[in-house]
Amino acid sequence: MRKFVENKLVLASHNKGKLLEITKLFKPFGKSVISAGELGFAEPAETEDTFEGNARIKAHFAAKSSGLPALSDDSGLQVLALDNAPGVYSADWAETPNGRDFEMAMGKVWDELQKTNKPAPHKARFICVLCVAWPDGHDEIFRGTVDGTIVWPMRGSHGFGYDPIFQPSGYTQTFGEIDPAEKHAISHRADAFAKLTSECLHD
Repeated sequence: MRKFVENKLVLASHNKGKLLEITKLFKPFGKSVISAGELGFAEPAETEDTFEGNARIKAHFAAKSSGLPALSDDSGLQVLALDNAPGVYSADWAETPNGRDFEMAMGKVWDELQKTNKPAPHKARFICVLCVAWPDGHDEIFRGTVDGTIVWPMRGSHGFGYDPIFQPSGYTQTFGEIDPAEKHAISHRADAFAKLTSECLHD
């Protein structure tokens, strides 16, 4: 397992919500984070059908483009009653001609659930795969998960993406309602990041 010794890395994302979360996670380790969007990089086509495959595409593209280590995050929502959809296509479900509309995407998830006629609770999980890639082509992969259920109507204005319809197990609030600091501590991204820090940032 390669250690991350550099002081700066590129986040292979244009998502400001992810940049905020990742920057906070890296801050205690004295690492500064800049996004691919800030560097003006294009977003590479995500052509794989797994979180790991797409995470690798994004991290290697950013590492080679910048000459710096890069961290990518490929994440999504799996709803068990929908055969784990939207899964790796979670962002695609939100695509519109004018950008991503996650309110529309959350409505689509609920509509698809109603078509199944399956009773609540509607079990779901968020998955996050982090890939750290270096300019020489080496990479390390970490997967994190958090289980919960889908609720409707959507609740809360915190977070981003599908957070307002996801209620983590053991909680009565959605990720859209939970205080961001608390969400950061229990999220799928936090789970993956804990594995990354254990392997790549600690001696």
